[in-house]
Amino acid sequence: MLKVYFHLKFTKNPQRKESQICARLTYQQQTASISTGQYISKERWDLTNKLRNVLKLEKEKIIRTSLDILYLNIEKKCNEIISSGSPVSLVNLKNALKGRNIVASIIEILETHIKFFKKKVNITERSKASLQKYIRSKDLIAVFIQKEYNKPDVLWNKISSSFIYKLESFIKYESTFKGRTGIKNNSTVKYMRMYKTACNYALKIELINKNPFSIYDGKIIEKDAVYLSQKELNTIQFKKINSERLEKTRDIFIFCCYTGYAPIDALSLTDDNITADNNNDLWIKTVRAKTSINSNVPILSPVQEIIDKYKDLQTGLIPRISNQKMNKYLKEIAVMCRINKKLTWYTARHTFATTVTLGNGVRIENVSSMMGHTNILQTQHYAKILDINVKEDMNKVIEKYKSL
Repeated sequence: MLKVYFHLKFTKNPQRKESQICARLTYQQQTASISTGQYISKERWDLTNKLRNVLKLEKEKIIRTSLDILYLNIEKKCNEIISSGSPVSLVNLKNALKGRNIVASIIEILETHIKFFKKKVNITERSKASLQKYIRSKDLIAVFIQKEYNKPDVLWNKISSSFIYKLESFIKYESTFKGRTGIKNNSTVKYMRMYKTACNYALKIELINKNPFSIYDGKIIEKDAVYLSQKELNTIQFKKINSERLEKTRDIFIFCCYTGYAPIDALSLTDDNITADNNNDLWIKTVRAKTSINSNVPILSPVQEIIDKYKDLQTGLIPRISNQKMNKYLKEIAVMCRINKKLTWYTARHTFATTVTLGNGVRIENVSSMMGHTNILQTQHYAKILDINVKEDMNKVIEKYKSL
């Protein structure tokens, strides 16, 4: 049952003698506040028992009439929403009273979130690559709605579990991009989570009162991360390379192996990111574009050598190269070094987590901090246990049973 309660919203301005009258709405554990546009002093509000007593002042009679009309209008709009078959949302009710659309569509929600996300990109809190993925997610759902329902958009409250899992199936098996049909499971799950994130934002700004994607439970299939052993890392690091482009690629790769930075973070580093601690040890300090989390890493000697090598040759600490070219050239380096692994830029990040840090006894919480992760579970995906660590621990057991 809808309840409407009128109350005063007190002003912080001591010069203002009157306070604004607001309507507080309550419906099935939802609450909302609406401005009535009327003002009255606290003394008169209390003296008239919130305008319930017999009123003598003409101004107060007009105010009460206005409140009565608003109350009736609120009830009328609420009944209209119920009659339409839509769930009663106080957000929708407020919009209806203000003459706005009662229910937002899913495309409107995505566009609203994308507009908000662009602001984060503009101040480098998030990456342009992530923004492109959100734009791509909007395009995917638009194509699906047109194909499945023969319309350009749907209202958010019409999104059912059937809609959600048909959408997932469409993205995974039928969507097309650059001549390819279908998207692998992990990418599909990430797109579906983007819809959930966008709807969560709409929930926060009171555009909707329920997230229709909250029922989605798709899972990321964890894959073993490709990383280099110390021997393989040394082979690449000390390999004599005559090609300038491959030499730069190798140096960037080694830089990331010993810092753990992702491509967008590594390429954005400058001299301003280098700082000394109380012991005069140098650190690289930055904020990860993907998570907006601090990622501070001590400068190891291989990293310092690369910084010195390219100092003043470009604006950043290391040469710039596109992700696509980097991964292409790394294939050549893998062949040159006779390493039978698929090397990518992210192999360096995995190597930092596994071989450089955990493999040398660095605690996982410190590795998580240096990698800019929001929780240790993310780090565990990268940080696979090395055989050498297992062997060291089991040697204690072996020695124990030898003495029996």
